[in-house]
Amino acid sequence: MLEYAYYPGCSLEHSASGYDRSVREVFKALGVGLREIEDWNCCGATMYMSVKKIVAYAISARNLALAQKIGLDICAPCSSCYTILEKTNRYICWDPAERAKINEALGAAGLSYDTTLRVRHPLDILVNDVGLDAIKAKMKRSLKGIKVAPYYGCQIVRPYGAFDDVDDPTTMDTLLSALGAEVVYYPSKVRCCGGMLMTTQTPIALKLNNNLLQAAVDNDAEIIATACPLCEMNLEAYQGKINSTYGTNFKIPIVYFTHLVGIALGIPAEKMGLDQLMVPTERVLSKAREVTA
Repeated sequence: MLEYAYYPGCSLEHSASGYDRSVREVFKALGVGLREIEDWNCCGATMYMSVKKIVAYAISARNLALAQKIGLDICAPCSSCYTILEKTNRYICWDPAERAKINEALGAAGLSYDTTLRVRHPLDILVNDVGLDAIKAKMKRSLKGIKVAPYYGCQIVRPYGAFDDVDDPTTMDTLLSALGAEVVYYPSKVRCCGGMLMTTQTPIALKLNNNLLQAAVDNDAEIIATACPLCEMNLEAYQGKINSTYGTNFKIPIVYFTHLVGIALGIPAEKMGLDQLMVPTERVLSKAREVTA
């Protein structure tokens, strides 16, 4: 049985709870175990890096050390968490002197870390560990007729490209296509949504997200699937403001890719938090049809 140490991160406990619920439900339906890391802490995102790197790495490494005690590789759904944990893992491996400093800090809490783990993203796990054939074998509904734009964002394949191409990733395309969805051409799939600029440089962030939404509409997408809580929030929660700013009329649902996988596996929408999204998904997702023998 496949099993991973699960690191939900801060967003998935609150604003992105639907992502958390859909990941758990999808993995459960596929027989993949998730053991949540006990007493995990914030990965530090990018904020700590701008203050003092050794502190930032030590904070992130605490989660790696806790996962190491479980003895399982880490599954981290949030794009930022995944990137930071992977960066910390590589940094500790690359720099023995800094590894010693980080372990000195961890030692104050009775912990240590010796880089034995891999940091994995659910998209990577589903396609490369579970496998498309195993997922398709458990399909209950086809996504045929649903036109989806796969939006990876700027983090999960950059800068390392651990499981996909950094410029033109296709893992999500392949997964959703296998489930019957019509994956549209989406040239903006790795462009940045602006992240936290929405709270500090709002006009810039609105422009970036307007471009992302327009690119999806221009290519006939009915729905955008993403893997990042901040991308999902910016694209969905600010559609009204984007419409009023640019004179557009966007009403495009923004879901996590695990929501679409869950629909294909026959998981009820409410169990995955789809009913909590701001832009209704029923019009698009109702196209999913029962798989007939």
